[in-house]
Amino acid sequence: MARPRIFPILASLAFAALMTLGVFRFVEIRTDMADFIPTGQTEAARFMLREIRSGAAANLILIGIEGAPPTELARISARMGDALSQSDLFRIVQNGRQALAGGPDEQWLFDNRYLLSSVTTPTAFTEAALRDDFQDLLRQLQSSAAPIVQQYGFADPPGAFLALAKEWVGESRLTTIDGAWLSPSHDRALLIVKSRASGTDMTAQDAVVLAIRSAFVDAQPGAARLLLAGPAVFAQEAARTIRSDVERLSVVSVILVAALLLWRFRSVWVLAAVGVPVMVSISMAALAVQLIFGSIHGIAFGFGMTMLGVTVDYPVLLIGHRKRGEEAGATLRRIHQAFVLAVITCILGLTGMIFSGFPGLAQLGVFSTVGIVTAAAVTRWILPSLIVAADLAPVPSGDPRDLLRVEAARRWRAWCILPMAAAAASLAVNPPRWEDDLQNLSPVPEAARALDASLRRQIGAPDVGQLFVVTGETAEIVLHRQEALMPILADLQREGVTRGAEFAARYLPSAETQLSRLASLPDPGLLEERISAARNGLPFRETAFRPFIEDVTASRGRSPLRLADVTSPLIAARLEPLLFERDGIWHGPIAPLDVQNPRRLTEALAGSPGMFFVDTRAEANAIVTTYTRQAWLWLGLGGITAIMALAIGLRDPARVFQVVSAIAAAGLVTVAILSAFGVRFSLLHIVSLQLVVGVGFDYALFFARRQLDEEERARTLRTLVTCNAMTLLTFGLLGLCQTPLLRDIGTTVAVGALMSLLCSFLIVGINPVQQSETA
Repeated sequence: MARPRIFPILASLAFAALMTLGVFRFVEIRTDMADFIPTGQTEAARFMLREIRSGAAANLILIGIEGAPPTELARISARMGDALSQSDLFRIVQNGRQALAGGPDEQWLFDNRYLLSSVTTPTAFTEAALRDDFQDLLRQLQSSAAPIVQQYGFADPPGAFLALAKEWVGESRLTTIDGAWLSPSHDRALLIVKSRASGTDMTAQDAVVLAIRSAFVDAQPGAARLLLAGPAVFAQEAARTIRSDVERLSVVSVILVAALLLWRFRSVWVLAAVGVPVMVSISMAALAVQLIFGSIHGIAFGFGMTMLGVTVDYPVLLIGHRKRGEEAGATLRRIHQAFVLAVITCILGLTGMIFSGFPGLAQLGVFSTVGIVTAAAVTRWILPSLIVAADLAPVPSGDPRDLLRVEAARRWRAWCILPMAAAAASLAVNPPRWEDDLQNLSPVPEAARALDASLRRQIGAPDVGQLFVVTGETAEIVLHRQEALMPILADLQREGVTRGAEFAARYLPSAETQLSRLASLPDPGLLEERISAARNGLPFRETAFRPFIEDVTASRGRSPLRLADVTSPLIAARLEPLLFERDGIWHGPIAPLDVQNPRRLTEALAGSPGMFFVDTRAEANAIVTTYTRQAWLWLGLGGITAIMALAIGLRDPARVFQVVSAIAAAGLVTVAILSAFGVRFSLLHIVSLQLVVGVGFDYALFFARRQLDEEERARTLRTLVTCNAMTLLTFGLLGLCQTPLLRDIGTTVAVGALMSLLCSFLIVGINPVQQSETA
């Protein structure tokens, strides 16, 4: 017997490893969730998804601190705010100490009060109105509000600034202790920060969250607890959890699969041989996605690596079917037809992902398809010579006639109708329930979503679940259209339909409105006459209102403020999510507060020019529904094409019918089992079923081969059981994961693969009695 030569395997494995390292120096793996999600098919959906990617709220983080006395919470908040403000990672840090009072934001608002405040009307500067203002001023000087009155009252008797400041502060129930925001019950300090990086850039958000946690630790919090919420945090936590689960489970599954192969083949060189097509397939798959999409998303890469577990079947099938001492081409000739058809049908089953229109799934489909083709090609043209050189073959497992006891179960194959009928009846009585609520598919835990809602309520942020978006060619058009809606919104507020609304024109009037306000300001001489008459008999010095006259005179010379003229950081941050330009079109969202009657609100604003309505939850669910339908369509087309390929390849209607029946039975029983356990099906389950179909074709086609000796049948059964065990080890571990989408994929594929093996063995395999008669 020739001495086995292992050098070719080691050289090939080293080359494959170097190729993998080289490719991954070129491939860009991104973690930005924007690259994974679709663009939407309606104006409202596109707006929503665009804002999720790069909107003003995408990089917003809400911070809560609790578990300490109020003064201690305020101290920790102050320390954290100072530390984060000095970091280059954040654009905005607010915790109460950056409020309007006493800062540059207050001064900017005060200087522009007569352009921005609705108090600025011709009536406000009449002698009678000024007389009333002066009398109110006199009364307030004798009250506890005297310091504020002395600061603002003489320069602004009409109260334009105080009305404006009240509008900007809003109706938040926050209290302030030592300059820090606290909840109404004083049990939680609150901060708002905005990172400079995109909220969906997971690498950047890792650094942002780390900086926040470090600032909290540096503040010596003692027993206090840090709470984080917001879109950026959710995306970062979800990506981190998925990445951690995939990495951990991948390592465990590789160890278990390697142990299984060592036990099955009793040779470490089998592992080396299997590693060659697997590594080459991963390299080529990643390279293809990079060339087609410009990068590969981390989630698609992680899922693709798991799905490429099916490529391990190919070298195992080749080695498992080889007889000791058999030449390279002999094994391939015996399994060639089943091998080629298995690869073709598996690829056709993945077309649903490639053409789904969902960017993440398309990447996953391309990754899996290229990987499978590459692994099959390496197994077909490179691996045989390596296997023969090392003389790799399965370890004999005794007398092959022992197989007859296992195959005896096929005599009862007619009874397979009963479980299939039971599955069909179960699904008829209790049809599969479909999950079309994107929120329930989210990897974000319910507790985290509840925390986000709680922090938003305490901070006073509007609910963005429903938005009315006003659009226009310019920002001025948007502001003008919003102003036309202000009387309707005011009526709705009086009716109790809402508690108000957040929108840009509430804070930045249109240029037309500002010009009308400027026109209402009297000239200095006339104003001085009115002031003199209005203070007659009141104990004010003649020069007491000189600042008032000077400010009105200065305001008369101002030009209307545009969005670009807002130089106050705090005020600009408030306007940023309320007025912005996207792709040449300006958008001005109107976010209602505490909506009590959504239908009345929608009816009142319906038909307004340049406006569309966004129900974020409904739009998200519609996206899921749309892409689910497309996935079903492509799954069906892929299945039909696969059956056509079978018909051409097998040229035996009876065997085609058996193979298809086995796949259909496995799918039917799998869906029935999952439904019985209360699983709600989603787009992820359809993707998983596509992989189940591909695996099932492998099993069915190899069982359907013409095998006229017992040794060959025993070898096929042992090899397919080994392949099935590898699949169960890989995806079964995913089924134990806490991340919903990983758990759904793992459970579906594990159950489906097991059912595929059983159905293929019983339905497709030839009965030993029939086989003997044929022989």
